[in-house]
Amino acid sequence: MSILNKLTENNNDKYIIIRNNTLVTFLNPYSYVVLRKMKHIYSKFDGIEIDGIALVFFLQLFHISKKKRNSFDMSSMAGTVFEKAIESDLSIYFIGSTSNQISISVNNISQRFPGLRIVGYRHGYFENANQRKETIDHIVNLNPDVVVCGMGVPLQEEFLVDLRDAGWRGTGYTCGGFFHQSARKLEYYPRLFDKLQLRWLYRMIQEPRLAKRYLLDYPKFVFIFFWDYIQWRIYRFQGKEQ
Repeated sequence: MSILNKLTENNNDKYIIIRNNTLVTFLNPYSYVVLRKMKHIYSKFDGIEIDGIALVFFLQLFHISKKKRNSFDMSSMAGTVFEKAIESDLSIYFIGSTSNQISISVNNISQRFPGLRIVGYRHGYFENANQRKETIDHIVNLNPDVVVCGMGVPLQEEFLVDLRDAGWRGTGYTCGGFFHQSARKLEYYPRLFDKLQLRWLYRMIQEPRLAKRYLLDYPKFVFIFFWDYIQWRIYRFQGKEQ
């Protein structure tokens, strides 16, 4: 299945509702380029939402999907997920970022959402494969209803897939840079930048290391996306599955 086939699902807000045995990830132009060749990973996700106004634009321009932007941060669906978890008394586990940042982030989240039942958290770095497996086994035994994973693409997607393969049956969300952003402040994007869809610019200002991604990788995405679109249309015309 082509990743574009996954993106034809027009289920905005469907995955804000927490369901058992559900994995959700979020694509922007950068992660699209990384994941498009990893069918063994993206095909196992029940929902792929669009975190990136540029990708939304191209999907709508080529009439592939009417999806709107959905991101796991406080400018989009994170707060709603936390509130729904509180309403249903669901447990939640956070994993990702550095030890210091995840600790500060979880503290900020718990202060904003005091009723959120956080059963554990951990940074997203492992010394070796055994430590990673031990962490997966620990989470499976802990059995949280929700896991939010922010390790960057594709590590976060691989971790959630392995977690489910190990027997966990909760709801998993990838969250990219949410933890290091919320370690600074939960409302990471100023209102003006958010309203004008200039979140990418604000991130580049705040995190200069991302300049390469926006200035080099995003233009690369345009050519790759166009090639994928041509191939996708050819296969659909021939009645084949890509």
